Amino acid sequence: MTHIHATHEEGAALTWPTGFRAYTGHGGLRDRGDDISIVASDRPAVSAAMFTRSRFAGPAVLLSRAHAAGQHLRALCTLAKNANVATGRQGEENAAEVVHRVAGILDIPENEVLIGSTGVIGRPLPMDTIRTHLDETAQRGPAAFEAGPLEVARAMMTTDTRPKTAVRTVGPARIVGVAKGVGMLEPDMATMLAYLFTDAALSPADLDTALRGAVEKTFNCLSVDTDTSTSDTVAVIANGAAGPVDFAAFSLALADLCLDLTTQLAGDGEGATKLLRVTVGRAGDYEQAKRVAKTVVNSPLVKTAVHGADPNWGRVVMAIGKNTDDTDIDPNKVTVRFGAIEVYPREPEPDTLDQLVDIMGRDEVDITITLGLGDATATVYGCDLSEGYIRVNADYTS
Repeated sequence: MTHIHATHEEGAALTWPTGFRAYTGHGGLRDRGDDISIVASDRPAVSAAMFTRSRFAGPAVLLSRAHAAGQHLRALCTLAKNANVATGRQGEENAAEVVHRVAGILDIPENEVLIGSTGVIGRPLPMDTIRTHLDETAQRGPAAFEAGPLEVARAMMTTDTRPKTAVRTVGPARIVGVAKGVGMLEPDMATMLAYLFTDAALSPADLDTALRGAVEKTFNCLSVDTDTSTSDTVAVIANGAAGPVDFAAFSLALADLCLDLTTQLAGDGEGATKLLRVTVGRAGDYEQAKRVAKTVVNSPLVKTAVHGADPNWGRVVMAIGKNTDDTDIDPNKVTVRFGAIEVYPREPEPDTLDQLVDIMGRDEVDITITLGLGDATATVYGCDLSEGYIRVNADYTS
């Protein structure tokens, strides 16, 4: 049996799997700091990807969706601070031009390049500065590709306060992930921008199966503010340089890595001060468990109670009750716990109030609900709601 190692490399020690290299640079999308990144395999690869289902999906998503269908992506390019969404035909042409130029730099077919674009909606890309920058990158050649995963994760950031990276090993292979996104975050078949790279050898079908299984229980269980982005993308590229691995072990490692990135994203939600985990157990089926958990994690009243360390369990049962289509939910069968302490239906003793306040005041807050209907369980991930969220988003474009 191939073993999974949940390796956490830090800083400069975090390196790409065999055969991958990366570039970051400043292309004029933000005032200062790197805002363009490219990660590429030095050999042909197989891939799988999932994208937002938003009806306002941006040109980057539409173009990448077409390229990803071939399951042979070899490179990913990201533009930060500009989503290039709702920019009409010009936006489509600009996205295609960036892909054309990146493919030229790497000397690979255009349909092997995925493009991600994230940031403000409705503004055209600053193509003059992007062209100049990519021309200079082309002139530098392979020497330009010296960036590590941490630099790429940092170049992808918009309102993130810290870069998100994770790494796992499976037998001889490694999986490295980078992600960004802390607002406009209620994934629908994908999430934010999350890119995964591995030197494991897998078939396109197995890679797609592993990715979809991982996303369903991790990124699609994440919510910061219930708003689904127009640019959500998650993709995995496998170049086979390390040889074959056990598929079951790889799937577990990929899911574990995605969960790591999910909790990092939730904990860095816009204005967030705490990670919120809501687990619903004894549900009729997984879909019901996830639906009820999402209702609780998305409740502004629950989120503000968590922010204020207020053990107000009434807000949780209120949120559960909003699932009016789940007619089998019986309040007499429901239990609610904050941490390990039951707060409903058995109201906590007065002498446990200090314990509950302590639980709600921690950096990570767990709310557990049982419905008494079956054996299914789901956990979702979110954050508290603070004044900081309002400040970030009230001033986002101004």
